[in-house]
Amino acid sequence: MRPSAISLPRNSELNVTPMLDVMLVLLVIFMAASAAMHHTIDVSLPQTCFDLCDGPGPITLEVLPGPVYRLNGTAIARAALASTLRQVYVNRPEKIMYVAGQPGVTYETVVDAIDRARSNGVRVIGISPKSARPSH
Repeated sequence: MRPSAISLPRNSELNVTPMLDVMLVLLVIFMAASAAMHHTIDVSLPQTCFDLCDGPGPITLEVLPGPVYRLNGTAIARAALASTLRQVYVNRPEKIMYVAGQPGVTYETVVDAIDRARSNGVRVIGISPKSARPSH
């Protein structure tokens, strides 16, 4: 007798379950990676006031290399920044501040100044455009 050949069933189908499992795992990995890649900070740019503006003038915090801070042109030590901001904003109805980071200042220093402002009374932070920044 002759050895019988291996016969396959006529309606054989590929098992795609392992392939689907691998694809789902990769999908989860890419979704987690893409969510971790994008970090943003919400900011609002100041609008130019063409008419007579009511209320107190805008407050601009300049962050200079060092770090050195100036609040509307007045120099402030880093240690006194929190208390000065708290004092300025305690009775101010509009709690808006514009931040101007000068060239040479690290991103970390500007974000630290924004964090200090938020924790001491400022509710809205705007980024001051170059054209509106005071030059000293």
